[in-house]
Amino acid sequence: MRVLVVNAGSSSLKLRLLDESDQVVWSHDAPAPDRLSDADVAKLLLEAPEADAVGHRVVHDGGEFHAPVLLDDDVLDRLEQFTDLAPLHQPPAVRVARITVGVLSRLPAVACFDTTFHRTLPPAAVTYPLPAAWREEFPLRRYGFHGLSHAWVARRVSELAGGVPERLVSCHLGAGSSLTAIQQGRAVDTTMGFTPLEGVMMATRSGSVDPGLLLWLIRHAGLDPAEVERGLEYESGLAGLAGTADLRDVLAQAAAGANSAALAVEVLLRSLRAGVAAMATALNGIDALAFTGGIGENAPAIRARVAAGLTFLGVTVDAELNQTCQPDAEITASDGSVRVFVIAAREDREIARGVRDTLAHAGDATRSWTESASGTADLFSTL
Repeated sequence: MRVLVVNAGSSSLKLRLLDESDQVVWSHDAPAPDRLSDADVAKLLLEAPEADAVGHRVVHDGGEFHAPVLLDDDVLDRLEQFTDLAPLHQPPAVRVARITVGVLSRLPAVACFDTTFHRTLPPAAVTYPLPAAWREEFPLRRYGFHGLSHAWVARRVSELAGGVPERLVSCHLGAGSSLTAIQQGRAVDTTMGFTPLEGVMMATRSGSVDPGLLLWLIRHAGLDPAEVERGLEYESGLAGLAGTADLRDVLAQAAAGANSAALAVEVLLRSLRAGVAAMATALNGIDALAFTGGIGENAPAIRARVAAGLTFLGVTVDAELNQTCQPDAEITASDGSVRVFVIAAREDREIARGVRDTLAHAGDATRSWTESASGTADLFSTL
């Protein structure tokens, strides 16, 4: 089955066509969906080579979908209602999925969720210590994100290591970043929570901050909730400390002596080291550490400095291997007791897997696909 993978994020639209062996036979990267019209998106989709099915990355399942699901208008309507839980990611994913269902109505489409991999988190890891009345009325729990990436890391590290690691910490570091503790292939803890805003510092997102600070800004500084949300989502992290969300620029500025950039790097490193240590605590130790994502794969200086702060856990990297490696690769130092890997992010392969598994068990549902999608298809009949 050839699967067209559609990854509509907050900063780009990535299209990949995977063949039966999961080889990428066609790809296209476009600007963020909010910079493209519906007609632009439809044109890109129609330019893709012939596929047998479509897989969409969707960040949040809202606690309703515990596995990949066939898309139709009703499911898309439900997914749209979870926008408040992932305001940067859910709107572009749902919008592009609607367009895809319209212009490629002959193909079954499946939503694969970043939350699914974290369904194995134990109760203590998903429960917030909040009033019982709140937890009973609202879906207040840790969901976890980047699950498609963490799932691929767990699979790929197992291949490279010659077996499933007992205790693996997966670090997805990019514009958005999260760490996940994986025990024998199953997620047991993670840094992101109810939304993709919790956890380590990111490009434009703050990560975890004192909730009392936010209450103070609203009650005493006069900021309204919308201002606070905008600041936390778009104006914090690297952008807030160094004036740019691009880590390459931040590192260059820090090397040139810019104090604000140097501070941003130190805050990032502190956040990442603390996150890895917390995940190691959830695992009662660590046997393997993996870096993935745009920063994880392409910033050897960050990998080296994160590792330098984790030697007490047995993490050390070979300086030359770290500097010159091309993913997928191992960069463990000769005296390291923790195996360290750099893994290319391949959410597309996890999505393709989810699509194939879903359709294999869908039975008659796939044969009625055109009818179920016809409502949306009519919207795009003239594009």
